Amino acid sequence: MQTTDAQMLVLCTLARGPLHGYAINTAIQELSGERLGRGSLSGALARLEAKNLIEPLDELGRQRPLRLTAAGREVLERELQSTARITQRMFEAAVPDRIGYQERLAAMDLTRSHKRIMLDALALGPGHCAIDLGCGPGTDLAALAAAVTSSGSVLGVDNDPAMVERARARSTDLASVEVRQADVHDLPVADASRDRAWTDRVLQHVQDPHRVLAEARRVLRPGGRLVIAEPDWESLVFDHADAETSRAYTRHLVDRVVRNALIGRQSARLAAQAGFEVSAVVPVTHVLRQAQEADQILGLQRNAQRAAEAGYFSAQAAQLWLDGLAREPFFAAVTSYVVVAELPGWR
Repeated sequence: MQTTDAQMLVLCTLARGPLHGYAINTAIQELSGERLGRGSLSGALARLEAKNLIEPLDELGRQRPLRLTAAGREVLERELQSTARITQRMFEAAVPDRIGYQERLAAMDLTRSHKRIMLDALALGPGHCAIDLGCGPGTDLAALAAAVTSSGSVLGVDNDPAMVERARARSTDLASVEVRQADVHDLPVADASRDRAWTDRVLQHVQDPHRVLAEARRVLRPGGRLVIAEPDWESLVFDHADAETSRAYTRHLVDRVVRNALIGRQSARLAAQAGFEVSAVVPVTHVLRQAQEADQILGLQRNAQRAAEAGYFSAQAAQLWLDGLAREPFFAAVTSYVVVAELPGWR
């Protein structure tokens, strides 16, 4: 049996326990973001009761609470499993490997947009010595090398041996590029030895952003420039009928998934505290119109399941939320900030 959306919502809410009509609609609003019309609710209840999927508990008083029957629970489980199969075909279940994740992000148009802004702001020129803090698999090294030309140099630094190996392989033919395995909290670089520093979506993951920025200040020459790009994950929004679950998904991401989830809004202040003069902050809003592309960035199914396990919403709410994302025209957006900061001194 394929239930209608209204009947499915009623079954999901009654899975929590017996409820009377008004409470059912309140629970539906919590689950989906909207209440059912009086006719839609009464019609769904009548059809479910006629099919023996719900039953009244007359002994509990005049409010006539309703509960799921055994048959109703079986139908609900079957419907959720069917929806889950559709969602699983749309969304990734497995965690991607870190290198593959970084490389596919670098290939996306929305990532390229803020990288162009970063590169323009960095104002690299021939002969400059640049450092990429947290270079990952080296997807930005070629662009930096092209800007400094053969008369300059680019150093990529990353703490992950696999990332370093991939970055070295990618830059084999770039004579001006060197890649080192090192901690961005403790750079193996002499004081005042670099003209430019670049860090893209790294500070959100590090243990101590203050220390990383202090290291950037140490290795830059007077007049040197640092360009930072970081998302503000609390700005992540979805167009979904269940606005509360959307907000809860974002809260879970901020609370438990990303170490420094608010670093986008904090980067300018932290750079100033590290001794930089912040000359510009450029907001870049990334708009996602394809569910599968968004999933490649956000891990929608994986993180919705984790949020449900952590109590941010129910498993049923998670499944209905994912089903809505897969079925309806998709829209999500998140804002990153590109911060341009300089050290006082000669230019």
